[in-house]
Amino acid sequence: MSSFRPVSVSSGNRRISWDLVRGGCVVLVLLYHATYMSVVVHPELGPRRFVFPHQIGASLLLVISAYFAAVTIGRGSLGRYWWGRIARLLPPFLAAVVAIYFALRYLSPPGWFSPRFGDLAGNLLMLWNWKPADYPFLDGSHWTIPLQLMAFTVAALLYRGSWGHGRKFRVLMWAVLLVPLAQWPLRVSGPPEWYRVIVDGFGFHRWHLFVAGIAVWLWTKKRVSTTEFVLLEVLCVTAHALHGAAVTPAGIDVEWGSTLGIAAGIVVISLAAAGPDWNRFLPSFVQRAITWFAGVSYGVFLIHQAIGYLVLHWLSGLGVDPLLQTAGMIATGVVLGWALTRLVERPAHRFLMRGYDTWTARRRPDDEPAAVSAGKPG
Repeated sequence: MSSFRPVSVSSGNRRISWDLVRGGCVVLVLLYHATYMSVVVHPELGPRRFVFPHQIGASLLLVISAYFAAVTIGRGSLGRYWWGRIARLLPPFLAAVVAIYFALRYLSPPGWFSPRFGDLAGNLLMLWNWKPADYPFLDGSHWTIPLQLMAFTVAALLYRGSWGHGRKFRVLMWAVLLVPLAQWPLRVSGPPEWYRVIVDGFGFHRWHLFVAGIAVWLWTKKRVSTTEFVLLEVLCVTAHALHGAAVTPAGIDVEWGSTLGIAAGIVVISLAAAGPDWNRFLPSFVQRAITWFAGVSYGVFLIHQAIGYLVLHWLSGLGVDPLLQTAGMIATGVVLGWALTRLVERPAHRFLMRGYDTWTARRRPDDEPAAVSAGKPG
């Protein structure tokens, strides 16, 4: 599984509903960056004719990622599970960072951020969440990557012991949800820097998104009641509302568009998980297009934003209509994402998984059939 690549329940039984949900979330990310964040970061681009100002897509992709981590973690060895996700997640990320660095370094117009080598190193090491003032993002979309690396690692470690199963795991889920909620007043009250480094570095304020996805899986497997499931998801949405809220003299100002969008997205994800596939509602050519886009969507997610802002700048300078500028940025992101998928993500994953299987076969020759046939990674 890539960072956002859901897998079918069984080989050869790919569900169009998951491709549609994941692809739709990436489209929301594209729209948010192309129509809203682009002007926030670069006001000189001028107003957009259509604006989608809600940060929804990337957060929902983390929910989906957590759901499929729960689906797949029991298949085969834990080592292969963990390595499969690293092999899918890291190579295209590293390649995207390098490509974005050179694009910004040599193609940025005067007055725009032109990164130095230290910025490249800081981004390759994913240091932004820990010290954002010292290590600026080359591409703001990448904030999800270290969170998923940590989540997959913690999931594998928990699954090895008793805290990854049964009642203990449910208690842990509630703690993971409630502890960050309880410390929210401290987070918004100007805490010391060491506190911010720890909380932001480990992404405490995003943990509710992983709980939301795991809760969907537990509910579909009847391991939690519908009442507990609904309560968990309501608290997850509440945590997300507080995460994006601003404290003003008049009180807490909640960004309701994103909050309601996350709530609606969790409902859609739950329907995709619990219900039948949606292929009966879509003609075959639409299904093929959705499946193709879903297959390259991780690459699109990784490489569309910063380079897309350059595209907006160039098109704006040519006097192109803002709607066509948006279309140009999205089209560029899709093409570059496809190239990243074909040239880096898929071949690197195959190479790294072959290397892992060879290594495990040499270490434990008696277990070779089990290690190789444990099931291909998602």
